[in-house]
Amino acid sequence: MHQENMNRRTAFYVSNLGGGGAQRVIINLARGFIERGLNVDVVVAKAAGPLLEDVPEDARLVDLGAGGTLGSLPRLVKYIKRERPVSMLSTMSHCNVVALMARWFSRSDMRLVVREANTLTFHEYRTPSVRERTVFHLMKRLYPKADMVVANSLNTAADLVRHGIAGENRVCVIHNPIMSDSLLEKQKAAIDHPWFQNMEIPVVLGIGRLHQQKDYETMIRAFSTVRKDRTARLVILGEGTERGRLLELAAQLGLEKDIEFPGFVSNPHAYIARASAVALSSRWEGFGNVLVEALAAGTPVVSTDCPGGPAEILENGKFGKLVPVGNAEAFADAILDTLDNPQDRDALIDRAKDFSIDIVTSRYIDVLGVDRS
Repeated sequence: MHQENMNRRTAFYVSNLGGGGAQRVIINLARGFIERGLNVDVVVAKAAGPLLEDVPEDARLVDLGAGGTLGSLPRLVKYIKRERPVSMLSTMSHCNVVALMARWFSRSDMRLVVREANTLTFHEYRTPSVRERTVFHLMKRLYPKADMVVANSLNTAADLVRHGIAGENRVCVIHNPIMSDSLLEKQKAAIDHPWFQNMEIPVVLGIGRLHQQKDYETMIRAFSTVRKDRTARLVILGEGTERGRLLELAAQLGLEKDIEFPGFVSNPHAYIARASAVALSSRWEGFGNVLVEALAAGTPVVSTDCPGGPAEILENGKFGKLVPVGNAEAFADAILDTLDNPQDRDALIDRAKDFSIDIVTSRYIDVLGVDRS
């Protein structure tokens, strides 16, 4: 590879290619950069996860082959020294800390932008682990050394400033890149789940890892109230440590025949496009990708007004109902009203276009200082 071409590569660094929102953002940005004729390396601490197959063909996948994110530090230093990317975008707090250390150790002058994908509000809901506290302190030390910190919502940006992690002049807000032609194609794919074949019975859909952040207990309790009013079904896509507890709760409420947990699915968009409504019950979010994915399909949404992106995405209730966090009764009322009075499909789709890969890619090209010539 010629030195000139190497020096014009942009690297996207992430721990792995699991099915999380941050990894999907990296894949979408890589695709957006390539469509602009730019050279891209997708650098992962470990090449594992279901999104491996979604890495664009023209992107170079660089597997550091490390056991974990911290373990990838020396190999990331070697990569930076060897390939000399002109710019790098890192996402997720622990990856950002490693990327900042790697640039320092490699004595590189590449432009480094770190992307913060989640609010720090979780500190208010539970005691952070030792690892989380360590990362938090490293963020305060290292984030000021980044060329820019990108927050994916106004709430996330305000959190970074409030906690003294980044100054106002070093933080910018860029929403997540979601709407694309490939997403629209995925909506059309066939699915074999019987509940989505005959939609005479409405299906409410929840998507995300089964974790206390997502507060599926409130969603299930709200759905129990919905079921007292009408026949309906709830499908929750995702895996996580809360699966057993949530199955037990569904059984306690007598909902075993009306709720299903299919686990992780590689193409949730086909489910979203067929659902009667998409529900998000999170206690906090970084952004809330699933809300935009639902809008892109013209599917009505109900969301908690949690810290993070939901209120921004839905323009404070204009494009979907917002309810207080943890309020099952209000959540049930919002679901019932949404099923009875779904919003105009075309208006929802038009809103989703504000989060197109094309628009967001242009913003990242600018913040990364990438030469388009």
